[in-house]
Amino acid sequence: MKLIKTKKPEDKKTASDKAKNVLTSDSKFAIVEGYKIARTNLIFSLAALESNCVAVTSWSKGEGKSTATVNMAISFSKTGKRILLIDTDLRRPNLHNLLKLKNNTGVSDVIGQFGDFQTAVHREVISCLDVLTSGAIPPNPSELLGSPYFSQLVEEAKKEYDYVIMDTPPLGVVTDTLLLKDLVGGYVLVVRERVTTHGDVERALQNVKLADTRVLGFLKVGCEMRSRGYRRKYKYKNYGYNNYYYYKY
Repeated sequence: MKLIKTKKPEDKKTASDKAKNVLTSDSKFAIVEGYKIARTNLIFSLAALESNCVAVTSWSKGEGKSTATVNMAISFSKTGKRILLIDTDLRRPNLHNLLKLKNNTGVSDVIGQFGDFQTAVHREVISCLDVLTSGAIPPNPSELLGSPYFSQLVEEAKKEYDYVIMDTPPLGVVTDTLLLKDLVGGYVLVVRERVTTHGDVERALQNVKLADTRVLGFLKVGCEMRSRGYRRKYKYKNYGYNNYYYYKY
């Protein structure tokens, strides 16, 4: 008997399907409000750290990290502040798919000095939001993100924009994300209901602690809509997390 390999249901999702989860004027009120809560908490956290730069990550792929990062950037842009969204996932970039942008030049090209920021950045993708896509997939992502050229790019962006938000690779897949620790105020960890496990969260926190940096909070996605007033709380070691969309660590 010949075995036929089939794709998992989640693999059938196209870029167009995922783009439908990006915030628009037609998005559900509860989702929009959830990101507003996340935005407010994050603004206060960054202010306390005197930073205007944050990285968004997850433990593994398929948890909705890139979509959550885009939605966070869109929510920030609604405040009227100038926002720069950067795709630093140079191995599996996705922001250009979600926002339907060209990815001819981007981060890798600017760092490799094959292009400059002013021509690579997508201006006003929506009002107050600029986007720098990943560019060509390089053979050495870690070396590029750890280079002084990337540090210079981010530092200049932090002066030009009110907030810089970076979509980074999953912590449990590669170590690229933690190379950015000196450039950001901290990390927001995306967790997905019924997908991310307590063990995943534990390992992510251990990695961040070993890198001598911090998790600013958790952004929970894929939440089921429940009746008003109902809240289910899970306890895990010395912190709890619940069904709100964002909660501080």
